[in-house]
Amino acid sequence: MTSPVPAPAPAIVARGLRLTLGSGDGAVDVLKGIDLIVPQGQVLALLGPSGSGKSSLMAVLSGLERASSGGLSVGGADFAALGEDGLARARRGRIGIVLQAFHLLPTMTAQENVQTPLELAGIAGAAARATSELEAVGLGHRLSHYPAQLSGGEQQRVAIARALAPSPAIVFADEPTGNLDAATGASIVDLIFARRAETGATLVIITHDAALAARCERVVTLADGRIAEDNGG
Repeated sequence: MTSPVPAPAPAIVARGLRLTLGSGDGAVDVLKGIDLIVPQGQVLALLGPSGSGKSSLMAVLSGLERASSGGLSVGGADFAALGEDGLARARRGRIGIVLQAFHLLPTMTAQENVQTPLELAGIAGAAARATSELEAVGLGHRLSHYPAQLSGGEQQRVAIARALAPSPAIVFADEPTGNLDAATGASIVDLIFARRAETGATLVIITHDAALAARCERVVTLADGRIAEDNGG
């Protein structure tokens, strides 16, 4: 009789997560006790009105911001116990982040924007992988172009290639189509989902788009820094 295969550890475990910005009379409680478990490979949408805490929650879960209190494990790393340098090391190569603002380096070509983070993460064959990733997002003909020479949709494709090039186990996307027209935005969403399907990564995507949320396995709605609704996936 064979033993059952143990279930994989969750990609994200948040317990009583709080984030307070400012201090004294000016302190603002942004996250007010978030409990959230995200299984590996799940596609989760975060919904909620502006100011509900969606982007702040993503910043904390991705290690861009430190929680004020609570427990947080991401990809098996204890984020609550890590300082800024430790969080940066924990993110590197393991977490991909696609933001509404592209954050491409203007003095680097498309290929260099994707290649440089791979080199910093110590990944072998960085140049070849950068080329391959850009070809995968339809930009094989734009490798030597600088961000200013690319359209908004092309810049977002470079940002996606950069985020996914290390084959991260977890991908966060914060309103990735917010600065794009509807047609370009739809193609970017299709691209993110297709690339995620190829790697089996966990995907957490912030959106105001109900149609996009409907494509996700699970929808978590935030309101006033708390989880107001969770369909459980």
